Amino acid sequence: MNGRMTIDEVLAMGPVLPVVTIPAPQDAADLARALAAGGFRAVEVTLRTPAALAAIESIARQVPEVTVGAGTVLSVEDLRLAASAGAEFAVSPGATPTLLAAGGDKTLPYLPGAATASEIQAGFEAGHRSFKFFPAAGPGGLAALRAFAGPFAQLRFCATGGITLDNAQSFLDLPNVICVGGSWFATPELVLKRDWNSIESQGRDTLARLVRRTPR
Repeated sequence: MNGRMTIDEVLAMGPVLPVVTIPAPQDAADLARALAAGGFRAVEVTLRTPAALAAIESIARQVPEVTVGAGTVLSVEDLRLAASAGAEFAVSPGATPTLLAAGGDKTLPYLPGAATASEIQAGFEAGHRSFKFFPAAGPGGLAALRAFAGPFAQLRFCATGGITLDNAQSFLDLPNVICVGGSWFATPELVLKRDWNSIESQGRDTLARLVRRTPR
């Protein structure tokens, strides 16, 4: 896509942000096209395989209708490499002062991870207003997000980690959850089998069944 988006604009592209791990870069464009055909407008490619940066580059060049981002960002160097590969946003499972500062300098629109009030407050102090809440589906995940709506009423979250079609709507019903991240419709097994038809159909079914019911 042309022009830099804000991280909030990326998260608002749909109720679900696909989070995918791609072992073979030659499959990246086909996977992105299958997701696009299923109705998704953005995808987060995790930096968990040696192919990840090449996969991001392939999607950025060949599937411009999909906004591609880098996930599992662990360092400022990851941010730099992701931006060089063509990523349009970045997501980390947690955050450090160095990462929070780098994201604040707009190296790349950045979604820091947070799971506690202290982590959220540190991110807020660094200028961030949206966070990846991870892991979301563990004990107390929903209760924690409900509680955060009080002291952090102006902040928004992408709930990720253990999200499935069965529990996603419970998170989307919360007023401070802008979207959820997941991969149940594009599992590593389906990607390895190159089953693009199943990914497209399961993605379409996911978006048909999940809605944001709360005002943003």
